[in-house]
Amino acid sequence: MFPREVAESFEREYGCTEADWFRCLPEAAGTHTLLLVGDDAAEIAIGAGRLLLHWTVLPPRQIALARLPRMAVSFRFESVPDGARQDFMRYFDLSMQRGGG
Repeated sequence: MFPREVAESFEREYGCTEADWFRCLPEAAGTHTLLLVGDDAAEIAIGAGRLLLHWTVLPPRQIALARLPRMAVSFRFESVPDGARQDFMRYFDLSMQRGGG
């Protein structure tokens, strides 16, 4: 389990392109129903509640000659108890991890 509670709403920055986000999002939703809402939002059913996601493509971060893609993503859980938020985010985070080693 997560060492702390998962807030009902929060924002994160991801180092990926929008194409990468769309490719990874269905897997990150796991067994939950995913509904894309327009070009920049999604809804994921979690039990009797839901998670609302909204994203914005940010300007790339530049370090010397390297340009790294960035996206801002807002998470808003509605009627999802903390334990279910923790379980969902643990799986979501593992699914969204890239690279490393």
